[in-house]
Amino acid sequence: MDSLSIIIMCAAGIVMFILGWVFATYFGKNKVSEIRKIAENTIREAKREAETIRNEAEVKSKQRWHQIKMKIVSETDEREKRLKQYEQKLVNREREIRNKMSGTVEKEQLLQRSQKDLTTQQEQLQTRAQHVESVIHQQMEKLENITKLSYEEAKKQFLESVAQRAQKEAAELMLQMKSEATQKASFEAKWIISDAIQRLASDQTAEITLTTVDLPNEKIKGAIIGREGRNIKAFEQITGVKVIIDDTPEVLVLSSMDPVKREIARLAMLRLTETPNIQPEFIEDVVERCKKQVETAMNKASDEVLNSLNIKNVAPEMKQMLGRLKYRTSYGQNVLQHSKEVALLAGNMASELGYDVQLARRAGLFHDIGKATSNENEGSHVTIGVEVTTRCKEHEVVINSVLAHHDEAEPIHPISQLVTAADIISGSRPGARREPLEAYGARIEKLEQIAQQFDGVSKVYAIFAGREIRIVVEAEKMDDAQSAMLSSNVAQKIQNEMQYPGQIKVVVIRERRVVRYTNSTSPAVDEARIEEAVVSDSPSQN
Repeated sequence: MDSLSIIIMCAAGIVMFILGWVFATYFGKNKVSEIRKIAENTIREAKREAETIRNEAEVKSKQRWHQIKMKIVSETDEREKRLKQYEQKLVNREREIRNKMSGTVEKEQLLQRSQKDLTTQQEQLQTRAQHVESVIHQQMEKLENITKLSYEEAKKQFLESVAQRAQKEAAELMLQMKSEATQKASFEAKWIISDAIQRLASDQTAEITLTTVDLPNEKIKGAIIGREGRNIKAFEQITGVKVIIDDTPEVLVLSSMDPVKREIARLAMLRLTETPNIQPEFIEDVVERCKKQVETAMNKASDEVLNSLNIKNVAPEMKQMLGRLKYRTSYGQNVLQHSKEVALLAGNMASELGYDVQLARRAGLFHDIGKATSNENEGSHVTIGVEVTTRCKEHEVVINSVLAHHDEAEPIHPISQLVTAADIISGSRPGARREPLEAYGARIEKLEQIAQQFDGVSKVYAIFAGREIRIVVEAEKMDDAQSAMLSSNVAQKIQNEMQYPGQIKVVVIRERRVVRYTNSTSPAVDEARIEEAVVSDSPSQN
């Protein structure tokens, strides 16, 4: 390569360098200008945003400052208000205290003045009391001279007068209280009892200790007696029943204290009368069959009663004893029917009063269960009944009802009292029981004697089989209030001294009559008389 080429190349390189430098300088300036513009725009935007942020911060700070200021002002106002209230209260309290202090001072002054006045009045009263005592003493002396009575005698008469007046007022008050109580309780009590009785409908039987057996003919008596009395002795030994054969035609009598044995003997005797040839061995076989027949009848009777009363879970021993009551009587009343009546009555009353009906029926049915064996065991039927019910694990109310229905224990539940009431109702119902003539007469006489013991009684009449006693009093000796008290006293005395079923009604009758005849110049006659005609209407049901 020649030098020219080298020079040219160098020149070209220099030119290229210069051109490149010029080009770079030109474009570099444009780039810086753009960057500067961008930076200036960015700075302006930043300043604008900063201004906006600063303005917002100032607004927020002013709002926050305003809120804090208002809160502080509000709290300050509230505190000032409270302080003013406390200050007003203190002022009022101070004013009250000053008023009280001034009132206390006034009261003390008034009290002092009152004490002085009381002292003066006390002195005046003492003076007047002395004067009054002197006057009273003088008047007493004058009264004693006028009445011819001493102080003690006058005092005695006055006390007697006051006592009579107090007794009269007490009788009137008692009559008023009794009337009010009767009005409140009588209606519902009578309704409960009468409704319970009206629901009851049962057949009554009247069994006695002696049972008669009708014979087909008179000749059969010889066959019953047998040769040398072998048949009748065998019959009595097997059955435990005494056979009485007397002159009554075609009739023999069976006697036994045990009603079940008597029933077995009656059935066996009826079968034997149908047999022409009677032997001791045949008697034993017939009696055995009749025992089974009676046991079947007793079981059937107990089942019927238990089913009719809807009583469940009865021990076999209790069930058997209940069946025996079919042939047991008390004062002529069948005990099984009586027990059923008591169960129904107690259940009905328990239903009305809101107690357990089934428990009341159960207690009523078993209250006389001891009578099933009372002829064979020692002790009363109450004691036997308690032993049986306890042994059979009956409810405690049932056991207590057995004890309480004859007042041998205090009732532990109202059902026990209902059973006692039902027992009295069933036993006192007209026609339920028989009473010996001698006992009836003695009871009537005792009733009349009790009533005649009181002063002012003129006549006494016991009527309605001794269930009502009518007392005629002398009108000039007793007023209405004393008559009311007399009825209560007689009823209380009868209750304390006599034993009787049910209730006895005590009626006191007082009447004054003034009689005057026409075409007569005689004065009117004041007669304290009582109409003594006894009304013979039917007795009321209690």
